[in-house]
Amino acid sequence: MPPAPPPGPPPHRAGASAELLSRVPKLLDAVRSVGSGLELHSTLHRICETAADLANARYAAIGVIGEDGDGLADFVHHGVDDATVRRIGHLPDGHTGLLGALIRDPEPVRLTDLREDPRACGFPEHHPPMRSFLGVPIRVQGEVYGNLYLTDKHAGEPFNDYDLAMVRVLATEAGIAIGNARLYEAAQQRERWVDGSVAVTTALLSGGDVDDALQVVADQARRLSGAAAGIVLLPADEGGLEVAAVAAERPTKALGMLIPSENGIVAELLAGRSVFVDDAATDPRLEAGPVRAYGPIMLLPLCRDGRVLGSLVMPRARGERPFTKAERALGDRFASQAALALMMADAQRDRERLAVYEDRDRIARDLHDLVIQRLFATGMMLESAQRRSVVPEVRDGVGGAVDELDVTIQEIRSAVFALRQPAETPAGLRTQVLREITMAAVPLGFTPAHRFVGPVDTTVGELTGKNLIAALRETLSNAFRHAHATRIEVVVDVTATLPDGRRGVRLTVADDGVGIPEGGRRSGLHNLERRAESIGGTSRLGPGIRADGAGTTVLWEAPY
Repeated sequence: MPPAPPPGPPPHRAGASAELLSRVPKLLDAVRSVGSGLELHSTLHRICETAADLANARYAAIGVIGEDGDGLADFVHHGVDDATVRRIGHLPDGHTGLLGALIRDPEPVRLTDLREDPRACGFPEHHPPMRSFLGVPIRVQGEVYGNLYLTDKHAGEPFNDYDLAMVRVLATEAGIAIGNARLYEAAQQRERWVDGSVAVTTALLSGGDVDDALQVVADQARRLSGAAAGIVLLPADEGGLEVAAVAAERPTKALGMLIPSENGIVAELLAGRSVFVDDAATDPRLEAGPVRAYGPIMLLPLCRDGRVLGSLVMPRARGERPFTKAERALGDRFASQAALALMMADAQRDRERLAVYEDRDRIARDLHDLVIQRLFATGMMLESAQRRSVVPEVRDGVGGAVDELDVTIQEIRSAVFALRQPAETPAGLRTQVLREITMAAVPLGFTPAHRFVGPVDTTVGELTGKNLIAALRETLSNAFRHAHATRIEVVVDVTATLPDGRRGVRLTVADDGVGIPEGGRRSGLHNLERRAESIGGTSRLGPGIRADGAGTTVLWEAPY
């Protein structure tokens, strides 16, 4: 009699084994799909979609735990359409309820009806109903990165042991994929910040204006940090910090704003310490500053060799996520590079100022020792010829020439005195305008004509006056470097009526240069516009002073 065949597995175990074997190819496909990309956010979406398909679930989500371990920094979901998401409103923050419990105790959780669990706190309005629940932690390099949630099996059944086993395997592979994506994203992020630092350095070393370099710093800071604005603050003469450059999507009046040294954050920055704020609206130190309407803010001192040169401010829109530790570290490195750029800008400005002073001193010395002496000798020769002449008309003509020479000598002596005055001496707006014109005469080779209309010193306020002098300096520099002008006329009119009907000051700088070519560099003109807009004014261009209209006229206007 042949031996009896060995007994087979019980019917329920045979069915379970068949179910497990049937899922293996699907699991392998899921593992391959999860590891097929490097971009972090798309990887998280792909994990959600794959997990839902693997466990036959209607909804899936990943809650990314914040760096401080308290709540969720991100929430990626699958299965809920965009319209429903908008109706629900805020995504879960993980501070309470079942999701919060999983953060505090990262162990697998399987529920037949999550509504009956005492840790659940209900669903918000418009949220789709959910019953069965499966939650599995995702670990990246041994640390809990977040949790993978699955709800509502399509057949209405609860999640079983095989669902849990498959999802745990998938969560392990997801941890590897997320780790790779994070490394890739960190490398890409570091590369972007390095490129931004190079752009700042290049902008300065290319010989551009200091204002241009500061604007590049603000632009790059905004772009690299994903902020709503980039703001550069520099120490003000009267103490505190002044907004020197702003990069924002919309025009802002923050340019030129002064933040006093009594402000707690200013004190921190001037002491060389970084400040990070999660919400500007709730921080009383930012109540009077230019970033009150924003959310998370990163404020970094611009330090080099123990010297604080200013500050870099990067605010994000209200409701956006705070800056991560990696972003803060990269921001600090960028601020250090920007501080180096500022030091180079200061050195360049000092060299230019020294060259101007040396030229002023040389010109004053030459005028005094050579020109005045020759004019004086010429005058004496004419007086001698006048005495010897017997023709009345000749005597009168020579006498008139001698008088003109005396006037010329007096004017030159006044110019010599002005050239030898220290540029740092506090002065009114009229004197500051004359000083800028006199300094511009050195590189130009001639002195621009000038005219004042109205009580300049007593009418124009300090902020408007400071911006007007900067605008004058910019236009005179453009006339020398780009327009190649041979004649310039400067008018400061404090009786002007602005386009909106208000009274204000109008600066007019007209030249007979080559004009502005199509496609030419316009950063200086943009600086003029930004300065005017920051204090409620305007800046525009007009035809030059040549008979044919050639050249350029800059009209810069602002309220008092």
